[in-house]
Amino acid sequence: MLTIGLMSGTSADGVDAALVDWPDDAALRPFDLRAFREVGFAPELQQRIHHLAAGRVAGGEALAELAELDVLLGERFAEAALAVAADARVAIEDVRVIGSHGQTVAHHPERNATLQIGDPSVIAERTGRTVVADFRARDMAAGGEGAPLAPFFHLAAIGHETENRVVLNLGGIANLTWLPAGAAPGDVVAFDVGPANALIDGVVRVVSDGRDTLDRHGQRALRGRVDPDLLGRLMRDEFLERRPPKSTGRERYGSAEAEALADEWTRARKDVDDLLATLVAFTAEATALACRELLPGGAEVERLLVGGGGAKNPAMFAALVRAMPRTAVQALDKAGVPADAAEAMAFSLMARNALLGVPNHLPQCTGAERAAVLGEFVPGRDFAG
Repeated sequence: MLTIGLMSGTSADGVDAALVDWPDDAALRPFDLRAFREVGFAPELQQRIHHLAAGRVAGGEALAELAELDVLLGERFAEAALAVAADARVAIEDVRVIGSHGQTVAHHPERNATLQIGDPSVIAERTGRTVVADFRARDMAAGGEGAPLAPFFHLAAIGHETENRVVLNLGGIANLTWLPAGAAPGDVVAFDVGPANALIDGVVRVVSDGRDTLDRHGQRALRGRVDPDLLGRLMRDEFLERRPPKSTGRERYGSAEAEALADEWTRARKDVDDLLATLVAFTAEATALACRELLPGGAEVERLLVGGGGAKNPAMFAALVRAMPRTAVQALDKAGVPADAAEAMAFSLMARNALLGVPNHLPQCTGAERAAVLGEFVPGRDFAG
């Protein structure tokens, strides 16, 4: 079954689109990634998303901005779906279903609330395909935190019979999936670790007055030195100690936090490269702490497979190697899944399962009371139920 998955993460820098051929029944293998494409957002659009998520749109304009961005992002998601089908030389009419995570602009599990935008009706109208979206909302309705959802895919695609593995996704937020050797669905543990690129990118944006949006190739962090006092303070974050299931986002590690760190650093006339090196170390040490203390039974992680934007950051990779010296640290690609495509592939699988009416998440990873079929449908032109 040809399916397209669409994903935009907390960095809000663009849409990842993956076209995957899954079995027509509920089997998980074999699968074939036919094409993958990244469609970037213009800097102005990225900034608007960040401002909305940070609550920085004036009260009288907030609802109008939310409504407009919902439609604009729906158009961008639709363009990405059409483009990835063209890349694979697949007629869009041959795609059975599109799964869209949407763009998260609010995630408050403590209030049983989450909000993703990128209107699926626009995607369905532009492509003619049935669209499944709003996956997180159903998980929350079932008592979960709405995240993480990708572990369902990690088990299917990356689980190993004889090796204990952790999949670490480094987007705006760092999240991990524990896949013990020979894992059954009930053995998987997954949760958000803390910030990855969100604070790093935010600091770079502040200190460059918006000219730069990220520390490309980790060059500045590689030049810097870790500040032990700040690292110690960051590691005392209560979120790191909280036991899973747990999830977070830009509401905790977003623009305000990045601006406060950048302001503190520049007022003290300290080298910003040192701040970036320390934030990289924070992500690595938080990951190591989670693997030591939050996985069941103190099991040893034999292989750490890294995906997301942070996988391209040599400074981050080096910090993980230092923090976890007994673990083989590799890019997710080594397990046969392209690191850039993994999250979009996950939502293609979740959409396939939703179309079949079978569960598409691991409830113990989110805290949901039962396994459910996540997602809301917008029928395409040939929808038959």
